[in-house]
Amino acid sequence: MKIAISSQGQAISSAVDQRFGRAKYFVVCDTDSTDIAVHDNAQNLQAAQGAGVQAGKNVVDLEVAAVITGNVGPKAFAVLTAGGVDVYTGARGTIAEAIEQFKRGELTKVSGANVDSHWV
Repeated sequence: MKIAISSQGQAISSAVDQRFGRAKYFVVCDTDSTDIAVHDNAQNLQAAQGAGVQAGKNVVDLEVAAVITGNVGPKAFAVLTAGGVDVYTGARGTIAEAIEQFKRGELTKVSGANVDSHWV
């Protein structure tokens, strides 16, 4: 299964970024093969608005089954779920730790946003 994790850096030792739309990177991991790919999210870091929606579209285009992040707003959540991507919030620690938490079933899929629009 391919999952995307919002990340502050390009390595699996990087911290999970608590912001979805304004995360610096998305690390995509295949949980079956452990292959890793890093996708830059720089175009959304300083966006005046729409960062979550655009990041959501980009993640849907990565064809992942799930996204793991700290927080997600309502517009990004709507884009992700419309694209068939499950959303898991509240992740903490490193990318490697988040992947292991996901594999062990320790993260909970959410049914809605956990922050308001324009959360920073």
